[in-house]
Amino acid sequence: MHIHYFQHVPFEGLSCIADWAARQGHSLTHTHWYESTDTTGLEDADWLIIMGGPMAVYEQDHHPWMSTEIALIREAIQQKKKVLGICLGSQLIAAALDANVYPHTQKEIGWFPLDASFQEQAAPLQTVFPSHFSTFHFHGDTFDVPAGATRFAASAACSHQAFIYGDRVIGLQFHMELTPESLQGMLTHCASDIMAGGNFVQSEEKIHQHLNLLTQNNETMHRLLDYMAAL
Repeated sequence: MHIHYFQHVPFEGLSCIADWAARQGHSLTHTHWYESTDTTGLEDADWLIIMGGPMAVYEQDHHPWMSTEIALIREAIQQKKKVLGICLGSQLIAAALDANVYPHTQKEIGWFPLDASFQEQAAPLQTVFPSHFSTFHFHGDTFDVPAGATRFAASAACSHQAFIYGDRVIGLQFHMELTPESLQGMLTHCASDIMAGGNFVQSEEKIHQHLNLLTQNNETMHRLLDYMAAL
């Protein structure tokens, strides 16, 4: 299988997804929007994965490539490719499906629990996700659930954490892909967001106290990748 991924900043890459793809023998190509608009490899891809980043969907005046990216995501969905978006990636999928993306009332940064439910289109995902688990969050925006999609996860801070559209388009507001190195990269490059504080913003020290949760999160991410690969 051939996977193409969109990356928006150098410090938010595939992380454990790259390890999974290598073990499974899948080929990878990429577009690094922060340095090039080259999408070579996307046309022949079976699967598009869209990573996170500190920019916002509504900041297209500052990031003119983003409108092109949204159009390409919409086209990938129309072509029935598998599409997975993480954090900003989920917001870009929502935008491609004509849903609103906007600043949330509060930032959510750190390890916080999710409750998952598996109705309608999300029913098959009950074999992938625990019904209750803690995962890593780093976002200040949220999205409306796109028309025709099913929401399947919520946290105390943000009710729209994940959605599935059809059987092969999934958006996750949270980060299950992180490794210790990539998590530290986010903390280093986005330290000002943590320093600003908030009701759902943990200190870097507290975040480091729960690094043991990365293993469970990576295992869940790998189950999701296995599930999507089999579609």
